[in-house]
Amino acid sequence: MAQFYSPKRHSANKPQGGRQAVTLAIDTLDQFGQGVGRLNGKTLFIQGALPGEQVEAVLTDDKRQYAKGKLKKLLSNSTGRIVPRCPHFGICGGCQLQHAASELQQKSKTDSLLHLILRETGLKVEADSVISGMGYGYRRRARLGLQFIAKQQRLVMGFRQNGSNDLVEIEHCPVLKPPLEALILPLRHCLSKLNIAKRLGHAELVLADNGPILVLRHLSPIMEEDRRALVAFAKEWQTGVTLVGNDGVSEMLCGEPSWYCIDNLKLTFDPRDFIQVNDEINHLMVAQALEWLDLQPEDSVLDLFCGMGNFTLPIAKRVKQAIGIEGVPSLVEQGQNNARNNSLDNALFYHENLEEDVRNQPWAKQGFNKILLDPARAGAAGVMSQIIKLAPERIVYISCNPTTLARDSKALLAAHYHLEHVRMLDMFPQTAHLESMALFVKQATATAAK
Repeated sequence: MAQFYSPKRHSANKPQGGRQAVTLAIDTLDQFGQGVGRLNGKTLFIQGALPGEQVEAVLTDDKRQYAKGKLKKLLSNSTGRIVPRCPHFGICGGCQLQHAASELQQKSKTDSLLHLILRETGLKVEADSVISGMGYGYRRRARLGLQFIAKQQRLVMGFRQNGSNDLVEIEHCPVLKPPLEALILPLRHCLSKLNIAKRLGHAELVLADNGPILVLRHLSPIMEEDRRALVAFAKEWQTGVTLVGNDGVSEMLCGEPSWYCIDNLKLTFDPRDFIQVNDEINHLMVAQALEWLDLQPEDSVLDLFCGMGNFTLPIAKRVKQAIGIEGVPSLVEQGQNNARNNSLDNALFYHENLEEDVRNQPWAKQGFNKILLDPARAGAAGVMSQIIKLAPERIVYISCNPTTLARDSKALLAAHYHLEHVRMLDMFPQTAHLESMALFVKQATATAAK
């Protein structure tokens, strides 16, 4: 990450409302998509500002060592500033970077990733090219909040506002896959007419390879008239409908079991299950992981935080044995079913809590020469010591949080692993989310990855 630039000239005053206004130059973007500059020795994070811009900002949170603020006025524009495609941008909390060109988004995220690795490990590395795809029309899952406004006697459907629980009522969402975006207006019309409209929780739209699914959370039983209305909606718009009541139990009202393909494998899933939101990047990510692992027929591979087998099953096609470990029982069951349905009897799944002491878990006593892990935002601190003890030749780490990737990298480097490759995954364009993947190779066997 570049050094902060302190402008020679700046001003500060008190605008109406008592909040301080400042003028400063923006040097870079942080990992949350905020513009970062420096003023009087203090770091300022300015929402809506981009690198290379001179801005006037209003401070919203002024601490001793840093301050946060919002863009008030642009005094000079970045060459990377573009017009946001969505009319709700800046109000809706879903996207933070539609005002930045894709190249700027990707460079800033990559710089943030490398900066965090350097800060945690002291290791200065270069990143491989970004794994990227479509900037819009990529999301195959979205959760829409529902709120009935009694005074207006109408149902509001939309996403949460930035920094608020209030809803932004939407008619379009350009980051959604087109088949899902096309459902927004007719779905709102359908739900508004239901007798249970006042007792709805949220609506989730999911696009499987065999079509879209509506997952409707309801807080009271749905009567027959409403059920008929939902079936009619599903028939007209060629979508499945799954109902989820207060007890958390799901009911497939209409439609077929959902599935998607990866590496020529067919994976069925419950529409409430976790799947990668960006299908295009998921395919590229899995292909890169398979290449980095350099899989051979005699390999025994461990997949930690495996979900329902998104990596495990493609790995199993190429090796002697693939073992998946997951903490969510329903995902373990789906993984086992998918292994059977794809005739992969060398893929086994186990339900274990990887946040507990893992030393006595069955997998920890087996031998593996290669490991893949895809932890949640908290990272994999609880399993790092056991991974090191297993001493695999290669480790592929998929990360949704650069801070915990950098932290966990430190442990592997100390255990004589070499960070051979790191790539930023543009899994969530237009947002501040930063996903990445890294390859660690045991130094005694470290060679250029294929």
